[in-house]
Amino acid sequence: MKINRFYILFVFGILPLTGFSQLTLSIEISELKSNEGQVHLELSNEDEKQVAGVSESISDHRCVIHIKDLKPGKYSFKYFHDANGNKELDTSWLGIPKEGFGFSNNPGISFGPPSSEKILFELKESTVIKCIPKYF
Repeated sequence: MKINRFYILFVFGILPLTGFSQLTLSIEISELKSNEGQVHLELSNEDEKQVAGVSESISDHRCVIHIKDLKPGKYSFKYFHDANGNKELDTSWLGIPKEGFGFSNNPGISFGPPSSEKILFELKESTVIKCIPKYF
């Protein structure tokens, strides 16, 4: 019987197949102003194409979102606290958000959303990212 050397190296853990890894990204959002509504999150890849869209309930002023079956790579996300349940980020007539929002890497916010370079992160292993939303 002929045994494939590649098979032996893989079975005994000598040759890891990282390209086939399925990772989990857990995002913990804390310090939400209320338990009302949900948090809506959009995860995108480095080409800015949406990979996942998730809505999760809030408990004790925090929300934990788990996104499974991700491949290693570069990602970014944005989220908002939809306190009134209308599935939109409500803004004033000036465009200033009335509800909490945030981005991966917790960048500072000035005029408009942060650049994609500021919110891009590399996912190499299953990871937990902690975020605090911005409220105006």
